[in-house]
Amino acid sequence: MPIFDTHAHYDSSAFNPDREAVLAALPEAGVALVVDPGCDLPTSRAALALAEQFPHVYAAVGIHPEDCAGYTDADLDALRQLCRHDKAVAIGEIGLDYYWAENPPREFQQQVFRRQLELALELDMPVIIHDREAHGDCLAIVREYPGLRGVFHCFSGSPEMAAELLKRGWYLGFDGPITYKNAKRAPEVAAMTPLDRILVETDSPYMTPVPFRGKRNDSRYLPYVLEKLAEWKGVTTEEMTDITFANGKRLFGIGGPV
Repeated sequence: MPIFDTHAHYDSSAFNPDREAVLAALPEAGVALVVDPGCDLPTSRAALALAEQFPHVYAAVGIHPEDCAGYTDADLDALRQLCRHDKAVAIGEIGLDYYWAENPPREFQQQVFRRQLELALELDMPVIIHDREAHGDCLAIVREYPGLRGVFHCFSGSPEMAAELLKRGWYLGFDGPITYKNAKRAPEVAAMTPLDRILVETDSPYMTPVPFRGKRNDSRYLPYVLEKLAEWKGVTTEEMTDITFANGKRLFGIGGPV
């Protein structure tokens, strides 16, 4: 029952003390695959470097809405080059973030988001979407590009939004917060999400599940997310692990037996 953590930031400085040891330990802990999404050009390059070093790690490359200030067309050209890497499997983490007042202006975030969605269509790559307090605009923008495929990372929208995304073929990502007591929408969204559209993520080093909330997260805590999803969907944890592993491989085009 290998586990696929489809979203973990091992390039983060939180892992500076022991990054290589943590990554090297994952396969023995049952974590067979990881996608590490970049948030700007330097972290995208760092994610690719980790993917080169560790066979079980793959990378996504992209410019996060919190990090898009100063974006130019040259950055898009640089991303296009990074996408040619054999272990670049998606464009991400990209999207909209209206939570922080100090983030770049909304209109500029939207412009950068659209350019990267267009690049994904040009290169026929999936996308990893970050949507924080921006559900309406994120949904409106992805409607403009019907050929897109990808995942809404750590999905936090309404059941109605989930229904439209699922109808359009999107995957939904579930993370540590589904184990928190205040997870009100998540059970309803999970209930309506077909098993073949569920991905599991840690967002390491963030969003650590209960009972380790407050500690640095890593992929070895993903069984707590899988267990909660399995409970909600009426399947065993083993079945949920196998299903989400196959889903991740399908979306990101990673070969080998599913």
